[in-house]
Formats: sequence, C-alpha cells, structure tokens
Amino acid sequence: MSNEATRVVRQPAAARSPKLKGSLGRMLQDKMREIWRFRLSYLFIAPFLVVFSLFIIIPVFTGVALSFTYFNSIEFPKWAGWMNYQNLFSQDVIFLQHVIPNSFKFALFVGPIGYVLAFVLAWLIAQLPGTLRVWYALAMYAPSLTGGIAMVVVWQVMFTGDRTGYINSFLLKWGLIDQPMLLTIDKDYLLGIMIVVSIWSSMGLGFLAILAGILNVDRTLYEAGRIDGISSRLQEIWYITIPMMKPQMLFAAVMAIVGTLKSGGIGTQLSGMNPTPDYSGQLFMNHIEDFGFTRLELGYASAISIVLLILTILLSRFLWMLLGPKEDE
Repeated sequence: MSNEATRVVRQPAAARSPKLKGSLGRMLQDKMREIWRFRLSYLFIAPFLVVFSLFIIIPVFTGVALSFTYFNSIEFPKWAGWMNYQNLFSQDVIFLQHVIPNSFKFALFVGPIGYVLAFVLAWLIAQLPGTLRVWYALAMYAPSLTGGIAMVVVWQVMFTGDRTGYINSFLLKWGLIDQPMLLTIDKDYLLGIMIVVSIWSSMGLGFLAILAGILNVDRTLYEAGRIDGISSRLQEIWYITIPMMKPQMLFAAVMAIVGTLKSGGIGTQLSGMNPTPDYSGQLFMNHIEDFGFTRLELGYASAISIVLLILTILLSRFLWMLLGPKEDE
C-alpha cells in the first residue's frame, strides 16, 4: 500500500520534469529565433555590449568575488568568506573614525552645494545672448577638464603655507594672524579646503546637462504661465523650468553623487602626504588605494570598493525616486 502511494506521489514530479525541460528548450529556441530575426539590431549594439561587459560587468563581478578572499597580488586568492566585511565594520578604526565621517561631510557639502550652484549658474548663463553664453559656459566647464595635479597647482598659490600664499598674505596684511598658517597640512583646515576646491571643479557634465535642459524648455510655456498668473522668475523656475527638465536634473544629480563619492586624490595632492595629516582628508578612494596599492591587500580593498558601489547605487535609487518619472506621468 505504501509503495503504491509512493509511486502515486512520485509520478507527477517525474512527469513534470520533461515538461519543464521541454518548456525551457522552447523558450531558448524562441529567444534564439528572435535574436536571429533582429540580428541587424543586435549587431549594432554588439560593440557597446562587448565594451560594457569587458569594462563594467566583468570587473564588478570580479571585485565581488575577490572581496570574499585574501589576495596579496602574488599568491592565488584564498577564500575568506565574510571576514573582510567583518573586519571593515568592526576592527578598521581608520575607516570607522575617519573615512566614513570625512566622506559624508565631503559629500554633504560638495554634492548638494555643487548641484544647486550648477543649476543657478546654468540658469544665469541661459539668460545671456548666444555668443556670451558659449564663452561663459566654457569658463564654468573648463575647471572640470583640468587634471587633479593641474588643479592643485592653481590652488596651491592660494593656500601655500608661507607669505607668498594669497590667503596668508591677506591675513598677515590685515593683522588677523602673526605668522603664516600651514593650511594644506593642518588637519583643521584640510577637509574644508578640499570641499572648496571640489565645488570649484564640480561644473562638469551635470552642469552642461542642466544648461541644455533649460535651453530646451518650450518658450511658449512661459507665455502660457504668465497668462495663468505666474508673475515672477522664481515661479517660472519652480512651476515650469524644473518640472520640464527632470531627466536632466536626474542625470546631473547622479553625476554629482558619483563624482563626489569617487573623489579622493584631492586631499593627498593638496597636502603632499599619503595618508593625509591625521587622516583628516581620508576618503573612500584614499582607503581603497591605501589597501590596494600600498599594502597590496587586494581582497580587503575589493570589499571597500563593493561597499562604495552599494552606497552609490542606494543614493542613485533615492534620487530616482525623487526626480525620476512617475508611473502616472
């Protein structure tokens, strides 16, 4: 009796297995037919897919795999499980006491201030005539094209720790200080200087996207708005300009977040020290470079990189919720 019941119970499972295999095979065949049918379209997107896979997908999956190993770049990686993440959030004092606070302070100022400043400057430039608009846009965009070393050389003239530095020269002339301050190697000033320099150089692709969005808003909407009662430029910006350029605003916001989180070299270049004095300018990227290229603990550096990647994705999703298109639009 029990054997018959067992056969009755097992028979449907055995009968379903070929059906599942058959349905999976049919799905694959249908997919291959679809790919072959649109083979020309797939051929056109093949270069992007190949490059995206080689430089984005494969490195990300490799980094995720290495983050669970101990890898010193010489020996074959050894499986370590969650040990790298456990050490990062429980034993890495530099990461907990310096890197995280510095990174959030840096991102809190550079990201929002740079984003708002990009919109304000883009709106002001959009009000200019065509020729002036081009030159002013180029002037705002040019600092983002300069390399890190060139950018630091420009700002070192301002913050040099002797009488030749502009800041020290003015403060000494006005009698506010008695002797020059070593601004770029003082832990109390370094992070603030990093924020100022980064905001100055933050008018990049996001700024150009916002400018393009403002210029592409239909001018007839402003005329209709005046008829409906809009009487000031601020009301035009709030009720017409911003709602009509949400895609550009979203792109600029994501670029601001990504650019802010991947910053790091500015502190070491300004101070001339790695790590920065008392870790006062140590950010995520500095910590990754320290473990990856100085200590050669590539598994641990990969774990830090994955944490940074997850943080970037979460912030990007949050921005998408705020500025992305809604289902009812």
